[in-house]
Amino acid sequence: MALGVMTMSNQNYSYPLDPSWSTAEIITVTQMFGLVEDAYESGADRQQILDQYQEFKAIVQSKSQEKQLGKQFKQDSGYELYDVIKTAQSSTQKKILIRGI
Repeated sequence: MALGVMTMSNQNYSYPLDPSWSTAEIITVTQMFGLVEDAYESGADRQQILDQYQEFKAIVQSKSQEKQLGKQFKQDSGYELYDVIKTAQSSTQKKILIRGI
């Protein structure tokens, strides 16, 4: 799988993206990464994270691809997809806020 990047204007890093994805798929994946950012910066709605993750998994179906994307995103941003998902899955809090990067 070749990875492309998409630079967001308010950031100094890029989202890891697969150039074979459709525009709708790219939007879905970038929305997931946006929620990860929110979870670290200001907090994100737990149910929104879980719902977006289900959409994300429809595109990124293999665990290895998910790990690769998550690793690249963490390397570029310092934010960890895995921690946000695990916290959202195990928490009963309405808002997820990750501390400590």
